[in-house]
Amino acid sequence: MALRDELLKSIWHAFTALDVDKSGKVSKSQLKVLSHNLCTVMKIPHDPVALEEHFKDDDEGPVSNQGYMPYLNKFILDKVTDNFDRQDFNKMCWTLSSRKNLERSQLLISDDDAFKIWCIFNFLSEDRYPLIIVTEEIEYFLRKLTEAMGGSWVEERFEDYKLKLSSKQQCLNAWELISLVGSGHFSKGMDRQTLSMGINEVYQELILDVLKQGYMMKKGHKRKNWTERWFMLKPSFISYYVGEDLAEKKGDIMLDGNCSVEALQDKDGKKCLFLIRSSQKSFEISASDKKKKQEWIQAIQTCVNLLRQGRPAPHREARQKRRDLRLKQQAEQEELELRMRELQMANEVKQLELENMRKALEEAAANAAEEEKRRLQTQTELQDRYRTDLEREKMVRQQMEEQVAQKSTELEQYLQRVRELEDMYHQLEDALEDERRARQDEEAVRKLQARLLEEEAMKRAELEQIHLRQQMAISETEAEKQELERERLAKESALEHAMKQLEQLEQERQGALEQYQTVMKKLEDATNNTKTWKHKVAQHEGFLRLIQPGSKGQQRITNWGPAAFSDAELSLREKKWQEMKNQATQAQ
Repeated sequence: MALRDELLKSIWHAFTALDVDKSGKVSKSQLKVLSHNLCTVMKIPHDPVALEEHFKDDDEGPVSNQGYMPYLNKFILDKVTDNFDRQDFNKMCWTLSSRKNLERSQLLISDDDAFKIWCIFNFLSEDRYPLIIVTEEIEYFLRKLTEAMGGSWVEERFEDYKLKLSSKQQCLNAWELISLVGSGHFSKGMDRQTLSMGINEVYQELILDVLKQGYMMKKGHKRKNWTERWFMLKPSFISYYVGEDLAEKKGDIMLDGNCSVEALQDKDGKKCLFLIRSSQKSFEISASDKKKKQEWIQAIQTCVNLLRQGRPAPHREARQKRRDLRLKQQAEQEELELRMRELQMANEVKQLELENMRKALEEAAANAAEEEKRRLQTQTELQDRYRTDLEREKMVRQQMEEQVAQKSTELEQYLQRVRELEDMYHQLEDALEDERRARQDEEAVRKLQARLLEEEAMKRAELEQIHLRQQMAISETEAEKQELERERLAKESALEHAMKQLEQLEQERQGALEQYQTVMKKLEDATNNTKTWKHKVAQHEGFLRLIQPGSKGQQRITNWGPAAFSDAELSLREKKWQEMKNQATQAQ
């Protein structure tokens, strides 16, 4: 159990004790006092205005347990460390709660013993509120107490007490447990001192984690003399005192996973020797007899093994195992009840079907009996009529014989139906036998299903691990996907910008193409005009050669004869025409 859970149980007792009218709420002034006391005993700096600040939005009314828990966790439990006296803390909570709930008049034990039982109750109680202790833990505590008092456990007495408990309750609260032990019901024949010593021994084992204690001789490190000391073994250390009253502590032997304990041969007049090797120094101890020596060696070795394995004290581990077993049994019981309900519902449906079938058979049998009765009655009437009208109906004898044959056929059909009903009855018996076998098969299947459910639970645990790994892979994939998405967005942006530039270039190209087509059209018009003019000149005047100023170089020969210009003049004109076209294109 975590430190926070242990502290919450004691604080819950103190909080409920302040709830005088049992309304589930406590005034803020009382919570201030409680919070201050908690901070004092747990050595936490107390903020006097923290409570008011925490509840500044609430009304002036009292505060419930649920409303106090956030403040308790934030300002107290989150700051607590294990450097305070746990017994002082429990004493403070006990003082607040015992004033309201403890009935001292009927108790055979002292207030100190009642306080120890209260602490044991908090240790053994369930982790749900209001706090209770179940019968299994009650039996465990009473067995421990009986063994500590040197008595023998009477199983029948406890069974009789369990029968007195309410079938729905089967548990006790802290004050009912104190009343049970304090009444002496399970310590008859024991005096008060023996009962008090037994309570103290159980308290030291369960609450103070004292696994073993007793007088032994210890060899000194400096003077090498032997001195009797009272030794007290706890899970992580051994303390030794001058006496069993624990008034003067002489030292500690710290235990860890590297410690060892071994038996020694008798020497220097000392017997039953054993050696404890710790990380700091070694200690020679002498027990009173061989039994005590072996018990101490075994107890110390057990503590060292637990420290090596990182496990808690044996009684704490046993308590957790009992708790886990109860939870497992409760889950199995709930599952069994669910299956029993399902089987019961299926059985009821089957019984209903069988009842309907039985009613159908009874109705069919009644109909057959009625039909037989009518047939017998008709047959009797026909026989009477045949005897009285035999002479008169000789002419129609053949017809009557045919009617008798028809009736015989009907009788045969009826008998066939009766046989079918008998077959149905046998089939019903076979169906009932099949149902009995089916129930046996169902029981076998139910056991198989239980085994399969266990395997399914194991597979489910493996699937959960696979699911966690998949979740991690999905998270990594999601991060990569986001990075790719950002790159895609950047590329799309660049692509969109390029498309815009491409559209702009396309528009410019269209404009240039339109200008080019316009120039080509003008050139074509000019060419047509020139051809028309030359044709007219050739038609009216014959071959005519236009003479223009130019070079005296070689003349160009055309289809109509020598040209009016030379090749050099043609190249010059083409060059000028190309320059004019380029200037027009740049201007557009």
